Amino acid sequence: MSQASFQKQQREKARRERSAAKEAKRAERGAAPAVEPLAPPTDQAAVLAELADLHERFEAGQIAFDDFEITKQRLVEQLDVR
Repeated sequence: MSQASFQKQQREKARRERSAAKEAKRAERGAAPAVEPLAPPTDQAAVLAELADLHERFEAGQIAFDDFEITKQRLVEQLDVR
């Protein structure tokens, strides 16, 4: 087998492997659970109070920035903004 034929064969094999890997990733994403259902309506005043408390605890240095951001995002998603 010539060098050119061997190289072409290797390129085709690599292309097939990449294609199979992409297909496996697509299958994983398809098997992932759908978006969580929306939570029932919450008391907006309670959510705002929790947000205020969260900000106070962050400013006092009681919680880390990452935890603050995650919790803040969760609370903001509960707000009914119209």
